[in-house]
Amino acid sequence: MIEAVARPLGEAPVRVEPLAERGWTRTLVLVLFAIAVPTLIPLEIWAIGVPAWLGAAFFVLRDPDPAYRRRLGVLLASIAVLTFAPIETDTSNRGYLVLGAFFLAAILIPTLVLKRTDPHVIDFRVRPYRFRWLDIVYVSIAVPLAYYVIQWYFFHVNPYMPTQWYLPPEYDDEQVWRLVVGLNSVGIWDELFFVNICFAVLRTVHRFWAANLVQAVVYAAVLYDMAFIGIGPLLVYAFALTQGSMYEESKCLLWVLIVHLVIDAFLLESIIAHYYPGHGSFHWF
Repeated sequence: MIEAVARPLGEAPVRVEPLAERGWTRTLVLVLFAIAVPTLIPLEIWAIGVPAWLGAAFFVLRDPDPAYRRRLGVLLASIAVLTFAPIETDTSNRGYLVLGAFFLAAILIPTLVLKRTDPHVIDFRVRPYRFRWLDIVYVSIAVPLAYYVIQWYFFHVNPYMPTQWYLPPEYDDEQVWRLVVGLNSVGIWDELFFVNICFAVLRTVHRFWAANLVQAVVYAAVLYDMAFIGIGPLLVYAFALTQGSMYEESKCLLWVLIVHLVIDAFLLESIIAHYYPGHGSFHWF
């Protein structure tokens, strides 16, 4: 019923047909990839992560389809970059520049490689090509739900979570705005890399459910390494699944970015409330 009243807003995105299934080796690559990401990036269990990454790379290189080799190859390259990235919540100038360089490389490698050889696999479309009430419903449910989950997570389940981000004892406008810029920059990068690149590329090789499950592993692993400890990986994983599902249906970044940036605003408010209880809600906005 909701789909029936969807109205076109622009040109539909070019559909990239999934590559043909080629047996168990591609499934094995996906499993090895899903093992390599958390064991390399947050956990640094090299004895497991390195063989898993190398095993995935080995089977990718042996695949007869050059499109498959390119698409999985760039994802493995991006994971290798993130393995050496200093993923932390440092808001100093040096922290911005160093982490920003790694994050930029993780996006540019797949984008530049696939732009010429596999056009439309990665499509940075922000504006939806059609209006759907389902998208509005998703945002309307996700935003208040996220607010209560953050309150529960930060102040009841893992009350030490706000200290994962540093703020000085005395309120400082510059430090607060550095945190604002940092959180929102990472939030935008999250959707560009995890959803618009990882999920989109995997979706051209595997079925939706498999691609979504694995992109959520990457999403949760990187954010766990950055700050979301305790039950954070479970919450982030569930959130990533919903973002992947929304992107699959909408084929644009607008809705996932809106949800993520609003959640970042709630996150920021919770951090500031922990450090400076006397300040009013969203006074920094």
